[in-house]
Amino acid sequence: MPFVYILTCSDGSYYTGSTIDLVYRLAQHSHGEGGDYTRRRLPVELVWYSEFARIDDAFGWERRIHGWSRAKKQLLIDGNYEGLRGWSVRQRQSKKSEP
Repeated sequence: MPFVYILTCSDGSYYTGSTIDLVYRLAQHSHGEGGDYTRRRLPVELVWYSEFARIDDAFGWERRIHGWSRAKKQLLIDGNYEGLRGWSVRQRQSKKSEP
């Protein structure tokens, strides 16, 4: 099954990826065989993941999460799904215009 995952790197940054074999991909990252980003920031730790039925859905969510701010990623990691709703651009803009 396909997965989307977020790792915390040694410098405190987040890395988001997708894979069809989460255990194998995490082993690659941990042994410095993942992407250049994580290789330079070892050790890494899995802090969030989600399983999808289709690889294109997982890849789509990976791309979406890449565009999120660190604060929004933290809400996802913390499981604060209610808080995530308040992070859409439209909702933030409408809150700014309220008296």
